[in-house]
Amino acid sequence: MSCSSRALKDRPGRALLSVKFGALRGPDGMWLDIDLRPVAVKNAVAYSLTRLGVDHIDIYRPGRIDPFVPIEATIGAIGELITAGYVRAAGLSEVGADTVRRAHAAHPIADLQIEYSLISRSPEDRIFPALAELGVGVTAYGVLSRGLLSGSIPAAAGDSRGRLPRFAGANRRHNQAVIDALASAAADLGCTPTQLAIAWVLAKGTHIVPVIGARTRTQLAETLGALDVTLTPEDVARLERLVSPAAVAGTRYDEHQMKALDSER
Repeated sequence: MSCSSRALKDRPGRALLSVKFGALRGPDGMWLDIDLRPVAVKNAVAYSLTRLGVDHIDIYRPGRIDPFVPIEATIGAIGELITAGYVRAAGLSEVGADTVRRAHAAHPIADLQIEYSLISRSPEDRIFPALAELGVGVTAYGVLSRGLLSGSIPAAAGDSRGRLPRFAGANRRHNQAVIDALASAAADLGCTPTQLAIAWVLAKGTHIVPVIGARTRTQLAETLGALDVTLTPEDVARLERLVSPAAVAGTRYDEHQMKALDSER
């Protein structure tokens, strides 16, 4: 029994499950490819249900797009799983406005998971307006830009963030000014930079749910403290002037991954 299935077993009916699928990995964990054929979609959900020890998944979403499989075919397969009762709603991850529209035409989409933070605001341009038009919610991940906004520094070994452009060498040194600006704004508002970065996402709309990560109880307590931070429209505007994406050095992923992201096209 997996850790996730044990946690769910102790909390029946209290968790809303959002599951991504499609990635193919080798025994060493290395990325191999993605497979979003309808038959693969159904095979993946069977494994997810078994591993989690549940009879349904609330939101099921492909982790990325498959360049060889039309998104309509993938979402259509999820629609069949919804009809059969194995899935409650279809979601997407890191796709652009055009793909959202195509997918939504095949089957209603409930939610898009996408990176969104003070220094990653590109979804505001085309993606968020399309979601608002279609009534699609947002699951925002990377709200701390993988710890950059909290001042985190990658460990010397085994920390994959060290390979990300924003954390690399001169970029990380340049980005310290952005980190300091956020810290200063947080001090003025009586909270931590982590809490302020999350509170900003929460202030952008009730349709946006930020994904948080915490490895310790202390981190969890700090993160949940963001719920007590109320930002006025003036606070939001000032923060967006102080912490601007234009001031950040480096992209959120490396060049190869950025080119492969449908959301960046």
